[in-house]
Amino acid sequence: MKDRTMAMNGPAAEEVIDLTHYWRVFRRHLGRIVTLGIVATVLAVLGVMAVTPVYRATSTLLIESQDSKILSIEEVYGLPSASDEYYQTQFEILKSRELAKRVAMELDLVKNPEFNPHHEANKQKFSFKRFVKEKLGLEEAAATEDQILVDTIDAFWKVVSVEPIRNTQLVKISVDSESPELAAQAANAIAQAYINSQLEARVGMSQQAATWLSDRLGGLKEKLNASERKLQEYREAHNLVDVEGVDTLISKQIDEITRSLVEASAKRLEAESTYQQLKSVGKRTYENLGSLSFIMGNPVIVGLRQDETKAELKVSELSKRYGAQHPKMIAAQSELSAVRDGMLAQMNRIAAAIEKDFNTARDKEVSLQKVLDNKLAEARNLNRTEFTLNDYVREVKANRELYDAFFSRIRETTETGDLQSANARISDPAVVPKVPVKPNKKLIVVLTMVVSLMFGVGVAFLLDALDATLKNADDVDRKLGVPLLGVVPMVESEKSDGKLSQAQEDARLVRAFTEDTVHGFTESVRTLRTSLTLAGLESPAQVILFTSSIPGEGKTTTSTNIAEAYGQMEKTLLIDADMRRPTMAKKLGLPHNSRGLSNAVAYPDTLDECIHQIPDLGIDVIPSGPIPPNPLELLGSRNFRELLDTLRGRYQRIIIDSAPMRLVSDALYLSTLVDGVVYIVKADATRDKLVKSSLVKLDESNVRVLGVVLNQLDVHKEAKYGYGYGYYGGYYDAYGYTSDKQDKA
Repeated sequence: MKDRTMAMNGPAAEEVIDLTHYWRVFRRHLGRIVTLGIVATVLAVLGVMAVTPVYRATSTLLIESQDSKILSIEEVYGLPSASDEYYQTQFEILKSRELAKRVAMELDLVKNPEFNPHHEANKQKFSFKRFVKEKLGLEEAAATEDQILVDTIDAFWKVVSVEPIRNTQLVKISVDSESPELAAQAANAIAQAYINSQLEARVGMSQQAATWLSDRLGGLKEKLNASERKLQEYREAHNLVDVEGVDTLISKQIDEITRSLVEASAKRLEAESTYQQLKSVGKRTYENLGSLSFIMGNPVIVGLRQDETKAELKVSELSKRYGAQHPKMIAAQSELSAVRDGMLAQMNRIAAAIEKDFNTARDKEVSLQKVLDNKLAEARNLNRTEFTLNDYVREVKANRELYDAFFSRIRETTETGDLQSANARISDPAVVPKVPVKPNKKLIVVLTMVVSLMFGVGVAFLLDALDATLKNADDVDRKLGVPLLGVVPMVESEKSDGKLSQAQEDARLVRAFTEDTVHGFTESVRTLRTSLTLAGLESPAQVILFTSSIPGEGKTTTSTNIAEAYGQMEKTLLIDADMRRPTMAKKLGLPHNSRGLSNAVAYPDTLDECIHQIPDLGIDVIPSGPIPPNPLELLGSRNFRELLDTLRGRYQRIIIDSAPMRLVSDALYLSTLVDGVVYIVKADATRDKLVKSSLVKLDESNVRVLGVVLNQLDVHKEAKYGYGYGYYGGYYDAYGYTSDKQDKA
């Protein structure tokens, strides 16, 4: 039961797109959809036939790029004047209201009723605005000539369209009008008006430019003379003849001094290194100076060194023969000393020369650095002078070029001012159109038909979504999620033909199964009986309660006929437990004061008297009996439960017809005493919310709901919409619910 409640209300009831259902909805409303499409199409045809045709004439204009003759920013930066902005500007000029005003006045459109809303011909036509004002008693003020002209221009302006052709210099000018001749004339007039306006603008611009250039030329001449005077005065003040030559000479001198300074620095560094070695030995003795390689490597010292070696060898040889005081020995020693003294003297001269070279190189480097600094200072001074001089030169040059340009341009403007040419020409003039451009009658009619059909389909689906009734077996399964026990077809009433009274009609319906007078009805009841039998295979349902949501759903008729169906197989009892509006006794032809359920509950010993046998139906019946003051209290008594237990022992099947659930609580209470509940739903009448709420109540009371019976179904209608062959394998005609005539169809 909980699963059934979730199936009706919970997330488990996920909607799945059922294309078959949408197809059936479409077939159900097909007639209305087609009718709507036909009506809308007919109205569209009548509408387009009443609309005045509008013609469109198009002229093609070629707009050429042309550089302006006066000075412009493009000349300074070298930009092309034929830019996208230029063409966009021309297109906007073509769309301008001023151009439309020119053409409107040229063609005298004020006299044309098509564009002048205040024309006398238009006053004879129906106007809703004028009609409302007349009804309200408001007088419409007469329009002035200026207002008439403004309204005429606005009306004409709206029908003009300008469309440039992509990647070309061509533009199409189109005019819509009820008159094809006027459309062609207006399109050509707009193109010609644009050309004339450009010519007028160019002539006026040339004249204005000539005047402005003349005024500016005098001021430019004075400015040029003043700048030339300043340049000459500055040259004279600084004794500048050719600053470019002076600048070149100083640059060359700086280069030469820099090279000499680099060489002097190199020599000074070399001499300084030798001098520092010489200075590091301290006192200039023979031994100290002899340790310096640059002194010992001197060619003079090398020669003296050889003499010293010879003198030393001679002393060494004589010392072997003679003593120290020997004259030869003394002479040899004197010669060696003389050689060494000569070497020392030469070494001192070399050391003095090295010191002198160092001092000379240093002095030269210092002198060259001073000269370079002076030249650099002189160059800086010259640069400052040159900067100022260049400013004067540039000013003179700019003023002279500007003066020359203005002088040349004013001569050109003066001489060619009257020879201006237009930057546009008509490449393809408009011709009188033969076919109207609107309304597009075929397109309007087709679109109206398609849109109306689509709208009809949308409305059909909307109505289906808003329709909360249960129309067929598909809706029961889709909306309720409970088993469908069977479908009982609608029985055509014979009361309207005047053949039967209401009582006779009711009696015919409750005996329809036994008498088998209604085609397909008997088979539907047998199917219902089979479904109930199958539903009770595992847990037999001996006592079955029949209920519904509201009165008039065929609950009594269905319960009576299902009892008759069971009566052919089992001993069956039919009980009318609807003690508030009992109808079973009357429909079965029992006496008005017949004993019934209320008597049996109040007086259990009279039970046998309350059971009425209906031989022709093969069942026993307990009608409701006299209506008690409080039926629910009577049904909830202990006597009723004991009575029901007694009847269980006598009968194999007990069918109880109860009151509707939405009105009273009798059925909800009785459902707790029976083995199963059958819920009757009237097709295309009962709202699904009523059924759902009742089923939820039964589920909350742990009642066993065997299923739903869809009653009074218009089988012919549903079979026509596709349910006869699409649901449950041809549900309706498979069981003979449809007529023979429709089966053949």
